[in-house]
Amino acid sequence: MIIKNFSVKGEYITLAQFLKEESIISSGGQAKWYLKDNPVKLNNKLEDRRGKKLYPGDRLVVENQTYNFIAG
Repeated sequence: MIIKNFSVKGEYITLAQFLKEESIISSGGQAKWYLKDNPVKLNNKLEDRRGKKLYPGDRLVVENQTYNFIAG
């Protein structure tokens, strides 16, 4: 499993924005369908809300990669 740090610019980033920024999806509109078909874990709990706010200190697992969110 790969662990990456992701810098949050500002107070938070939404799950859909994060998926787009990391090129996991190509547009924000795809987030709903992606999250419906692919398990994503936020702090060890399944998460399927594209508008979920991700804050520094959160940990997200998507596609066998772990992202640690840090203030940036």
